[in-house]
Amino acid sequence: MVITLQLDSETPLYEQLRNQIVIGIATGRLEAQERLPTVRQLAGDLGINTMTVNKAYALLKQEGYIVIDRRHGAKVSPRTQNADVHAQQLEEQLQLIIAQATIRGVDQSAFQSLCSRIFSKMTYQH
Repeated sequence: MVITLQLDSETPLYEQLRNQIVIGIATGRLEAQERLPTVRQLAGDLGINTMTVNKAYALLKQEGYIVIDRRHGAKVSPRTQNADVHAQQLEEQLQLIIAQATIRGVDQSAFQSLCSRIFSKMTYQH
């Protein structure tokens, strides 16, 4: 798992880490049931505080992307087909992203093209 954090970004490091793990799952770089590095190992590899990794892992667990077991550590959750549960949250996130794109002058056609290009890179299929 290759993770690159932008230390000068306005996005907090724990969010960047969370986002990269989610993308890793969606693109197939991280498989269901795959073990993730320990908090200490990942923090050491990335040169960041263990609390930052712990916060990212806690968020991923809360969102259902990973499971954490004291004996076996963190693993990618098994794949589920429960899109309806997250539909409202997804709609809210998309509304904000589309609003930002619109303000920056991206039209609907360009936005849909961008979405299609990104979606095609995701290997996770139901």
